[in-house]
Amino acid sequence: MTKKIGLIIGSTRPTRISPSIARWLQDQVAQPELPVDLLDLATIDLPFLNEAAMPADHHYEHASTKQWSDLVQGYDAFILLFPQYNWGYPAPLKNALDTLYQEWLGKPVSLVSYGGHGGFQAALGMQLVVRGLKMPLLTNNLQISLQKSWFNAAGQFTDVDLALAPYAAEARQLGAELRHKLV
Repeated sequence: MTKKIGLIIGSTRPTRISPSIARWLQDQVAQPELPVDLLDLATIDLPFLNEAAMPADHHYEHASTKQWSDLVQGYDAFILLFPQYNWGYPAPLKNALDTLYQEWLGKPVSLVSYGGHGGFQAALGMQLVVRGLKMPLLTNNLQISLQKSWFNAAGQFTDVDLALAPYAAEARQLGAELRHKLV
């Protein structure tokens, strides 16, 4: 049976650059025997913590939670892609993680953060969250330091491949680590 990786896009802002980074990362990490699917929180209907029961009890009432649970259960490992916002990670990503519990247990995870200084503080905070969810943190966790020269007037990459080329070897190492853990 083929193992699957879920790459969760953790930013939902309208002007976000994360979809561009996610597609680039998907191309770097994916391998024939290890597909990587993009899971975009901007398109997933996931209200903020609206379940009455604790996620650890696994008693979901809402269709949105049940659908999210089914989706997450279909993956063997995850890559969380997120920007640093005010020294932290985006609230929609934290909500997506906190909505479930058992579905995350034991699934390897890599943290890919980005920002003016690579998103180090956001990644540090997220390490505590995934540890609490009992997700083993992989060795390869990219921290992408953004440079203003990479972007056009609309704030989007002028050439994402050129901009992220310095991170390509590390991203491919992440793919190799995932293959080693799962295949």
